[in-house]
Amino acid sequence: MATEDENPSPPDITVMLKGRTSACKAARDAIAAGGEVVLYDGQPPQWMVVGIAATRLRRSLKIGLTTLGLDETVEILRARHRDERLRTGNIVAADRSWFFTLYFNATGTELLARSGVKREAPSKAGGQKLQLQRPGSPGSPPATFLIWNGPTS
Repeated sequence: MATEDENPSPPDITVMLKGRTSACKAARDAIAAGGEVVLYDGQPPQWMVVGIAATRLRRSLKIGLTTLGLDETVEILRARHRDERLRTGNIVAADRSWFFTLYFNATGTELLARSGVKREAPSKAGGQKLQLQRPGSPGSPPATFLIWNGPTS
């Protein structure tokens, strides 16, 4: 079991929530409004964490959920943190409307990325379009992915 010295406390996490993804301000606001912060002791490998985040992104797009910083998080973790062990944590908004995932280095001292998914009923609308830059090819055009949910009524 982790000791207090091994895990940053919620106030430290609030300070760490700066820049990098569009989920930062919303995650800080969730903590300030009494959201629950949970940090996990495990240190899964980067490839596993990226796989989970990428699956969450694909699924969220497919069913039309609102996300903050999830696409940015996948790219940050995929491009910059290969062969590393990572720690994760969650913030659940006090009103349970948002769920944020935090991604730390193995020691929990650096917040690498963060993302949020709004808890809402899946949309009945058509697919969403997402553009991602291909890793390792800064000059090439972004890949465009269209997630289609079926015909719209």
